[in-house]
Amino acid sequence: MTFSCRTSTALLVLTLLSPAAGSLPASDTSAPNPTVTIQTEYLATIDLSLDPPQAMGPVRVFNFSTGAVHGEKLNGTVIAPAADWLTVMPDGSFHLDARLTVKTDDGELILVEYNGVIVPSKEVMDRLNKGELITSNDEYFFSTPRFTTSSAKYDWLNKTQAVQKMVSLGQGHLRYDLFALR
Repeated sequence: MTFSCRTSTALLVLTLLSPAAGSLPASDTSAPNPTVTIQTEYLATIDLSLDPPQAMGPVRVFNFSTGAVHGEKLNGTVIAPAADWLTVMPDGSFHLDARLTVKTDDGELILVEYNGVIVPSKEVMDRLNKGELITSNDEYFFSTPRFTTSSAKYDWLNKTQAVQKMVSLGQGHLRYDLFALR
């Protein structure tokens, strides 16, 4: 049997418009339970040295003057260009927009881009402004790195979504633990 283009289009439209098309199974009205779980795999710890911020309205730019990445599968140094554009939100939280380049110990280049959210309390900000060390127990500080590289050895990073959590933040220094989502 041969169908014309008009017949094929009509069959597709009828299929899409049929009562069974696109209908979802009936669900109860109770709170939903998760249907999947998210696993993580530790990739590395990232240490960054921060230059003093450049303020431009609600945006603070922190250049990363130096940095290092240490892990089982990923090791290298952070090279320029590397910076974090931190936007101060009206409620006092911060939005991160960062980019950095990692030169691996074996000479490959990896671009790391991440966005994130920081939610500090006034007390935490006061402590940080006094030069005290802030840890992951003190504030909500997560970001979601993604990677770009032309390296065959590190191509697996092109296909990896990661999450990182601040370990510590002090005057001029930031440390993250980096995890692959599985």
